Amino acid sequence: MTEHIRLYLPLLLPTIPDEADRCVARLLDELTQRDGVGEAHVIATAEDEPAKLCVHFNPEKLGLAQVRKAARASGATLTARFGHLVWQVDGIEQERRARTVSETLYRLEGVFEAQATASGAVRVEFDRSAIDEARIGSALASLGVRRRQSETAATSLSSHADASAAAAPPVPGGKYTHEQNRDAERSHEHGEGSGHAHGSIFGSNTELYFALISGAALATGFALSWTGAAPEFVSTGLYLAAYFFGGFFTVREAFDSLKLRRFEIDTLMLVAAAGAAALGEFAEGALLLFLFSLGHALEHYAMGRAKKAIEALAELAPQTAVVRRGSATEEVLVEALAIGDVVVVKPNERLPADGFVIEGTSSVNQAPVTGESVPVDKQPVPDAAAAAAAADSVAATSRIFAGTINGSGALAIHVTRLSSDTTLAKVVKLVSEAETQKSPTQRFTDRFERIFVPLVLGLVVILLFAGAVIDEPFSATFYRAMAVLVAASPCALAIATPSAVLSGVARAARGGVLVKGGGPLENLGGLNAIAFDKTGTLTEGRPRVTDVVEVADATEQDLLRTAVAVEVLSDHPLAAAIVRDGTERLEGPAAKATDLKSITGRGVEAVVDGEVVHIGRDELFSEAGGTPLPQEVKASADELRAQGRTIMITRQGARYLGVIGLMDTPRESAPATTARLRELGITRMIMLSGDATPVAKAVAASVGIEDAWGDLMPEDKVEAIKKLRTEEGKVAMVGDGVNDAPALATATVGIAMGAAGSDVALETADVALMADDLAKLPFAVDLSRRTRRIIRQNVFVSMGVVALLLPATILGLGIGPAVIAHEGSTLLVVFNALRLLAFREVPFTR
Repeated sequence: MTEHIRLYLPLLLPTIPDEADRCVARLLDELTQRDGVGEAHVIATAEDEPAKLCVHFNPEKLGLAQVRKAARASGATLTARFGHLVWQVDGIEQERRARTVSETLYRLEGVFEAQATASGAVRVEFDRSAIDEARIGSALASLGVRRRQSETAATSLSSHADASAAAAPPVPGGKYTHEQNRDAERSHEHGEGSGHAHGSIFGSNTELYFALISGAALATGFALSWTGAAPEFVSTGLYLAAYFFGGFFTVREAFDSLKLRRFEIDTLMLVAAAGAAALGEFAEGALLLFLFSLGHALEHYAMGRAKKAIEALAELAPQTAVVRRGSATEEVLVEALAIGDVVVVKPNERLPADGFVIEGTSSVNQAPVTGESVPVDKQPVPDAAAAAAAADSVAATSRIFAGTINGSGALAIHVTRLSSDTTLAKVVKLVSEAETQKSPTQRFTDRFERIFVPLVLGLVVILLFAGAVIDEPFSATFYRAMAVLVAASPCALAIATPSAVLSGVARAARGGVLVKGGGPLENLGGLNAIAFDKTGTLTEGRPRVTDVVEVADATEQDLLRTAVAVEVLSDHPLAAAIVRDGTERLEGPAAKATDLKSITGRGVEAVVDGEVVHIGRDELFSEAGGTPLPQEVKASADELRAQGRTIMITRQGARYLGVIGLMDTPRESAPATTARLRELGITRMIMLSGDATPVAKAVAASVGIEDAWGDLMPEDKVEAIKKLRTEEGKVAMVGDGVNDAPALATATVGIAMGAAGSDVALETADVALMADDLAKLPFAVDLSRRTRRIIRQNVFVSMGVVALLLPATILGLGIGPAVIAHEGSTLLVVFNALRLLAFREVPFTR
């Protein structure tokens, strides 16, 4: 005999980033190793609730209290020991610098994973028993990289709480006031305490100014040398000045790489420049360093545009809010808002907090959060007290998100989330984390570079002995070898993928689609099959009663009186439809039911008037025993199913009362969505449903999907996705992110709809459509396909230029033309990637 218990995961592991975190796997491993525990796994719960840990145990070996105690003890140990942080930092402006930072952190004792990006995001997983955040910060500082001042005044965005937090609810991370943020930005602009060389003289544009000074020195020296207006040593001095300013940052990167025993692109450039100087070709060496530094300064500037597109998300929420205190109002910082406060919002102002409307009507522009192009009408909730008690179930017509824009009417908003916990804040945090997730192509190019750069150095060494084969002076041989160094440096390849991923993630976020990194972005753009959940995805998720068929010895009122009594105790969507529509048809009050029991995937059981009542599918009655299903009732059920209805058979005691038919209305946009997906190259679409197969097929046909699989339990959907992955290689699953969490996790790409306001959907999916709008799916697929094409274009260009320049320099092409082509290709791939920021969604016909 096996029993199971469900425990809230955040209570066991406070402030974990999500249930895919490594500490969750460690917790599962530790629990399953205990005698008496058979299985432990993570499950999603009702919408907006935290995920739960389900533990299957043998009650003969372990008691319920012992299981709880063991889980809490394991969670507290892991929380105290393992830390996770995502910091925004200053001092990382190029991809080559980001890799040096990642490698340095990864080599620290106690660090399991470290990833830095050119946009200034650093993610680290570490063992607190071996290293702490202070040491990580010191390691970054030694590289000239420091956390932004606005963050050092606050808790890290997704750091695990310390040991004392294990027994307490998680404290929201990453909070700081807008005043602190502005002060930090102001000081950074003036180079105060930036902690990196880029900010020491000219702020964040120091490398660009150094490159321009290098170019000016080079041009002046060349002009003086060409005209003979000054002695040669003056021109040489200017060339050396160009060397200093052009090579300043290159030397730093090369030095850091060599400390890690790695030969990076900067090392190749320095060797080539030094070689040119050794030959007396100061002008060519200065040109190399000038163009190299200018190219990377412009790369920094261009990448900054994509970075600002992401940072702009954080600026959407206003800094202050007007709060009603009794009969008076006062203006406070949004960080001071508490749950339950009432905020007054004037027309055309940005909304400061998540909550629901209690007074006033207006149209709200939700595009900043959900990407919806049309303002959404908002109205007050019918019962403010009831809405406050169940804030997550408030209708979309009353729900409000921070950062959205009010229309022409004044609103009073009941605050339901702290400023650090709003949907907008979570999106900003998750997008920042997404920057640190490498795509498959980027992993490939990283591995390629680690092999390619040493091979280039080996080739150069071989070329130095070319004089033994051909008759030429060593100076010419050495010059050729230096030109090959320049030609073979894969600078464009290093930035080809990160620039496209950053731009794609930023553009998706602006369009109301959250993509968690380069992996999902590339995978979504490369798949040809998509599986859809039915209820709430292809349909509205609001079923209605269409048929009430009573048996010969019962009346419609008998059937509805009993069914409404039982279903009013259930929170299932079908139950809500029966209660709503059944009550309208009832001529009197419903009966009273007690002792409701849910039979997963089959139906419910309760007691009405002293008799046991069963309501559900055909299978329920064969499993529950008792009077078998009469042929009359079965025939009615089969007929309704053939018409695409979901059926609910009702039996009270030994007496069957009849069948209720329900139908979930397909989304208006569903047929156009599936048609557009076919245009984009999605060749196979499948609908997965727990409804009977005839019902599933009828709904699927109405939205343009030919393949429908019905009668699926949640675990069956997981098996269905596994089967599809075997057949198609890659498959996406579209669902609500809650009930479909296991299937979403099994798919190559899990896509959650209506994620705005839903913590579970945001955490479980690889891609989250913030609006409850299926029409956003083609936009996400189209953008992903475009991103994938641009990544391929960039890789082709970067490797193609190297393939052309290598033989050209071996055959005599000089350093000057080589470096121009080299840096030109780097800028080309960056600006090609930035085209994604201007990606336009194809007009959608509903």
